[in-house]
Amino acid sequence: MSDLGRVVVLAGGLSHERDVSIRSGRRVADALRSAGVEVQVRDIDAALVPALLADRPDAIFPTLHGATGEDGAVQGILSLLGLPYVGSSPAACRRAFDKPSAKDVIRTAGLATPDWVAIPKTTFRDLGTQAVLDAVTSALPLPLFVKPARGGSSLGAAAVHTREDLPAAMVACFAYDETALIERHITGREIAVSVVDTGTGPKALPAVEIVADSGVYDYAARYTAGITEFFAPARLTADEANIVEQLAVQAHTTLGLSCVSRTDLILDADGTPWFLEVNVAPGLTETSLLPLAAGAADLDLGVLYRDLVQAVIAE
Repeated sequence: MSDLGRVVVLAGGLSHERDVSIRSGRRVADALRSAGVEVQVRDIDAALVPALLADRPDAIFPTLHGATGEDGAVQGILSLLGLPYVGSSPAACRRAFDKPSAKDVIRTAGLATPDWVAIPKTTFRDLGTQAVLDAVTSALPLPLFVKPARGGSSLGAAAVHTREDLPAAMVACFAYDETALIERHITGREIAVSVVDTGTGPKALPAVEIVADSGVYDYAARYTAGITEFFAPARLTADEANIVEQLAVQAHTTLGLSCVSRTDLILDADGTPWFLEVNVAPGLTETSLLPLAAGAADLDLGVLYRDLVQAVIAE
């Protein structure tokens, strides 16, 4: 057995991504056990904090997706309890989880990100749907991409190729969040770059290229085996790989993230990488991108997760 002591993996929660979180937690727990770590898996409920205080684990490994695990709230409680955990600080989580805020920070740092506007649902009520949509399409040329300002797994996200498609995309988006992010839809290769820091500074794992059968990397394409083709490492030249890896590390650093993140980007035909969003709690299921990237780097997942835990305990 490892000398790390006991690690509690948090999985589940009450977000729209609960099922994905449970799958991530199961995979992380199995990987840690394979590396000799004692693991307990717990959901988030009213019994969690008393249980952690009564029998304090040596570290927490959150695998919570969506607002439950990425908006900084759970991280804030763990910090108050003085429990080391794998992941970013509450402030960094809040900054990264809110996509418009993250894009503001990224653009200020000089990185490319598609032009965008963030519109709360109430704005359509106050100013009128037609007027707001007309303003959007006048300022941002089609095609567009609509997604919740806060959320993951592509829930409520859709590409919009015609003006007539925009109202339905907005309705679908508002089912998952009160604010919609509408941005220019950049065409090119869809790339994901995971960044890990096991105590020696953030390092990019090999980029993963995503080719969905449907042409859209939506929820089904993410979590249904066999309907999306992944290339790990991505089919990039050495220069292209270096460019996207540098962007991911810079995004991780600029946003003040820790331990692990995944940056999603588009590499256009001119070789420009466009930052789309960053995930502070990337999926760790059997079809998720970080495990694919680790495999491309010949890393054992159990050892990687163990090293992440070891690093936060040593801080």
